[in-house]
Amino acid sequence: MSTAPEVVRRPYGPRDLSPILAAAGIDATVLVQARHDAAETRDLLQTVAEVDWVAGVVGWVDLTGPDVAGTIARLRQEPGGGHLVGVRHHANDEPDPRWLLRPDVRRGLCAVRDAGLCFDLLIWPRESPAALELATAMPGLRFVVDHMGKPDLRNRPAESWSQTMRALGRLTNVSVKLSGIATESDVDWTIADLRPFVDVVLAHFGPERIMFGSDWPVCLAATTYEEWLVCAEQLTADLSATESAEVFGGTAARVYGLVL
Repeated sequence: MSTAPEVVRRPYGPRDLSPILAAAGIDATVLVQARHDAAETRDLLQTVAEVDWVAGVVGWVDLTGPDVAGTIARLRQEPGGGHLVGVRHHANDEPDPRWLLRPDVRRGLCAVRDAGLCFDLLIWPRESPAALELATAMPGLRFVVDHMGKPDLRNRPAESWSQTMRALGRLTNVSVKLSGIATESDVDWTIADLRPFVDVVLAHFGPERIMFGSDWPVCLAATTYEEWLVCAEQLTADLSATESAEVFGGTAARVYGLVL
């Protein structure tokens, strides 16, 4: 049985998100897969036809399948398929921490690269070494590290996590999402608790390779969309207006190739 909080154990859809985006002044967003399920990806693409604020979809394909290129091509023929901008797999759920480096996975990622899509890295510290090795070996594929690589927020930034962020930051094909970290603390958190982690990412990636992400509705286990947006704005308050515009839209548009 899932141990997820009750608030995130129900379906969410456009009717739930539309008023939140309007209230927050967000004019476009990217939908990201939650399940290893091709049907879910088709549903996300279908949402493009239902609302006008979906700029892109990061979906799921079986990277170990025999015809990843064909699967991507077929998804692009689905309603809304032109908005497919990336692929994600929950590498953090795989028993093998080096799953990303398997030969069949690498073949699948070559198809993602050749299709001009990004690959979102959903990793925890356990998978970080494999992610770093993969991103180094595939400079032609654009990677996005989700949730800042899920650092342990119970203490100051671990040196191993900081070193991984530093190494990933040296790779120009890697960007990172400022998202998902509020849900990692099992106690009440403050902006001061999060700031050392965000400062590491800012130092090694720069605003031109950092993008805001809400992690909605999962974030509801710890905060709200609106509260997390305000928190992210405060954590990046020292940036210039131009740099802030990168974090809150420009980076995502450029990395995912969004048409806004």
